[in-house]
Amino acid sequence: MWERLKRWARELESEGLTLWFCCRHPAMPWLPKLLALLVVGYFLSPIDLIPDFIPVIGYLDDLILVPIGIYLTLKLVPEPVLTESRAKAAMWVAEHRPTPKSITAAVVIMLLWMLFFGMLWIYFGDSVMNLLSAA
Repeated sequence: MWERLKRWARELESEGLTLWFCCRHPAMPWLPKLLALLVVGYFLSPIDLIPDFIPVIGYLDDLILVPIGIYLTLKLVPEPVLTESRAKAAMWVAEHRPTPKSITAAVVIMLLWMLFFGMLWIYFGDSVMNLLSAA
């Protein structure tokens, strides 16, 4: 069981790298490229949209959403682009190079969280302040 999970994790990393190379390929059509950029950005981001410390749903994105996003996006990639990108990803993994990180995606996720908390403050901030001042 443990070996199967480790193999699945390596395959997921390889497919994520394949998608990363697909994004950089000049023959990639724009619609799959846009979707691939979103999936790869999230896959390579050091920050999750749903933090892992939240019970159950914290791992939902890592275990379900990311693999499904990678799988569905790879279905949209033209075969020549996919073949070439898989070869590049295999070389990357064989050279034991670290998985790239997306700082841009991390910044976008942080901005989304700030927007979320800003909206909470706009809608509930006055009532919270009134409760605090009444106490």
